[in-house]
Amino acid sequence: MIKQKYQSVLDLGTELNIQNGDVSEENGVLKIKGTANTQYEKNIIWDQIKAIGGKHPTDIQADIKVADESVYHRHTVKSGETLGKIAKHYYGDPMKYKQIFQANSDILKNPDMIHPKQELVIPKL
Repeated sequence: MIKQKYQSVLDLGTELNIQNGDVSEENGVLKIKGTANTQYEKNIIWDQIKAIGGKHPTDIQADIKVADESVYHRHTVKSGETLGKIAKHYYGDPMKYKQIFQANSDILKNPDMIHPKQELVIPKL
């Protein structure tokens, strides 16, 4: 029953390719663990847990580690995206595009010129 309640969290873990994943149930508590690629992916999982179980759920315990702690995330540019749109997605503020541009100055020479399939570092703020 508890596993069904949090099935969307488990599905998200699969979608995000969480490594070393393990799920068990003990005394009515769902225990999940695994390693997310980045902090951003870990946050997405926690957001989903809280959406289902509330701010402080008592029926689930999650131990999610992060494989790459040097960045917030790595983003592959899609057609039509701008640094402002990407910054709004990750930080909620399009003006933080400057931080993304700075973190990728080795591959970007102009903040208005990004191309599909470029992999950008989304820095920790």
